[in-house]
Amino acid sequence: MDTVDREILSVLKDDARIPWQMLGERVGLSANAAADRVRRLIRRKIISRFTVTVDQRRLGRSLSAIIDARIATTPKFDDALRKRDDVVWAAHVTGVPDVKILVACEGTDGLDQFLQWLHKQGATDTRTDVVLRPIV
Repeated sequence: MDTVDREILSVLKDDARIPWQMLGERVGLSANAAADRVRRLIRRKIISRFTVTVDQRRLGRSLSAIIDARIATTPKFDDALRKRDDVVWAAHVTGVPDVKILVACEGTDGLDQFLQWLHKQGATDTRTDVVLRPIV
């Protein structure tokens, strides 16, 4: 992977739907060369998927929070988290807590409902930080 590939990844990170022509112009390549580079990055599994960023506020989810939870995680718990629309991101982590979860909720009522659900799943301890404004 060279500097051009890194530039391509940087551009795609901001706009994965950018036309090949514009991508090429941004990184100093022709449209075909840029497309070939992206296909190569996909074949090498450096790019694993293209995704969508959802504006949670437009969906009525005005409150984002990061929740640290102590819980005996299982594949069933992981699947339950994946199915929830209000879970933006979740990961198993080392140390305390066991899991970190980023949620986007419909205000404090939505956050309270999520925390109640989490405790029903077996969470024994949670710590919640409300996001004031994201950096990245």
